[in-house]
Amino acid sequence: MKVVTTGEMRRIDTMTIQEFGIPGMVLMERAGISVAVRTKEWFGRKRIIVICGNGNNGGDGFVAARQLHNEGWDVTVFLISDPQTLSEDAMLQYLAAERFGVPMRSVGDLLSSPRSFLGRHALIIDAILGTGLSKPVKGTLAEVISVMNKSGLPILSVDIPSGISADNGQVMGIAVKAACTVTFGLPKRGHFLHPGAAHAGKLSIEDIGFPRSLTLSPDIPVEYVERAYASSLIPARELYSHKGHYGHVLLIAGSRGKTGAARMAAKASLRSGVGLLTVGVPDSLADVFQSFFAEEMTLALPDAGNGTLSAKSARTIVDFMHESADVVAIGPGIGVSRDMIRILREIVRQASCPVVIDADGIHALQGDKKLLRQAKSPVILTPHPGEMQSLLKDSNTGISDIERDRISAAMSFAKETGTHVVLKGVPTVIALPDRRVFINSTGNPGMATAGSGDVLTGMIAGLLGQIGEPDRACILGVYLHGLAGDIAASRSGQHSLLATDIIDCIPNAFGSLLSHD
Repeated sequence: MKVVTTGEMRRIDTMTIQEFGIPGMVLMERAGISVAVRTKEWFGRKRIIVICGNGNNGGDGFVAARQLHNEGWDVTVFLISDPQTLSEDAMLQYLAAERFGVPMRSVGDLLSSPRSFLGRHALIIDAILGTGLSKPVKGTLAEVISVMNKSGLPILSVDIPSGISADNGQVMGIAVKAACTVTFGLPKRGHFLHPGAAHAGKLSIEDIGFPRSLTLSPDIPVEYVERAYASSLIPARELYSHKGHYGHVLLIAGSRGKTGAARMAAKASLRSGVGLLTVGVPDSLADVFQSFFAEEMTLALPDAGNGTLSAKSARTIVDFMHESADVVAIGPGIGVSRDMIRILREIVRQASCPVVIDADGIHALQGDKKLLRQAKSPVILTPHPGEMQSLLKDSNTGISDIERDRISAAMSFAKETGTHVVLKGVPTVIALPDRRVFINSTGNPGMATAGSGDVLTGMIAGLLGQIGEPDRACILGVYLHGLAGDIAASRSGQHSLLATDIIDCIPNAFGSLLSHD
């Protein structure tokens, strides 16, 4: 499902009216009626307040108020400003609602005596600002939103909670905290990016008649990964096949004190279905790894003398990659040193297969965009925001800047460097070199635990070994990782969830997707 910015939605709206001949009033009528329908479905209460702004969002509110009033509900509309300031379509809907007998009052009345009005109503419909907000909310609007939030009443927002940026989910001064939101045509980025996602509550996306050729346009680069789509990405297991058909991953991971990272990444890769897995480890730790590996093979690599890899490892890794590997994954628990920087750079320069880089591997890159642009094979980066900051170190971008618009941060870096960027977080976004971005829909706060990222690295590498397509492997890997985490949380709870629980639930995640109808 496509996810739009304010500008992209405005273009769809304009083209629907001008090129497809659907009047704006028709779209507004359908939008308002859909709000009324969802109000009845979700709340079933008879005394409500509708607060309307002077734009088309307010027009949607007038339609909903008229519809509910006509069905016998006790509805009072409060206008943010003088009716003479309403947009043309909103004015027509205001007049229609007035003729139907809907009570109309100034929002000043609500502010002067909030308890007398709010105390005898059961629901507030927020039809104040919508998606067109471009500056912080101040003055009377801020006062109104504050009163709404303090009322204790559930709030249904029309299109997007007033005060939330539809483009990045940021609070523009103050924002409505809705129990649910009804939006039209397509979801907006601000519905999924935090804190906007938390303010939106339950989200309903209503079809009000926009042409499919517009809502499915390839010009909209951002998509939301839904269950059916993720299911379609799972590689088939042919009846006549053997382990060589499902890829060979070379995982460079682990160092003294960080052997667990290698173990988790390795097990997750195998659980994701890869045919063969070789783990490259420091020679001094090879016996330790061999003692707890079963299905995994080990490749002992020259040791720097402290349980980390020596730069001499580069030659062995590159030779093995050229001879046997379909995917190289590097980073979990390897540590950061001058030797590791040299190894990482040799792998990227000489890679004959896709390379997945995570954790310490990302720090070893030292933000070298030139190196990434020179890579002859696909490079997949899986940073959390702190590691993303490391990749962007030459731009003075802070973690807070990344979190303010994680879609744009991942998209711009992927495009600039020609890499696939899996920016972990809430939500995780997958940015491809061609500007497409996918927002993941699975996962939970319990996954914010040590080792979760190592598991994801192993899963993406394992799927890439089977699929051979970085785009599909990243999208499916992230979705399955989150789904396995959701299944684990349903069993153990979020507080007690461990990264190894996620691994244990990978088979259940596959089973869930494969059984999806």
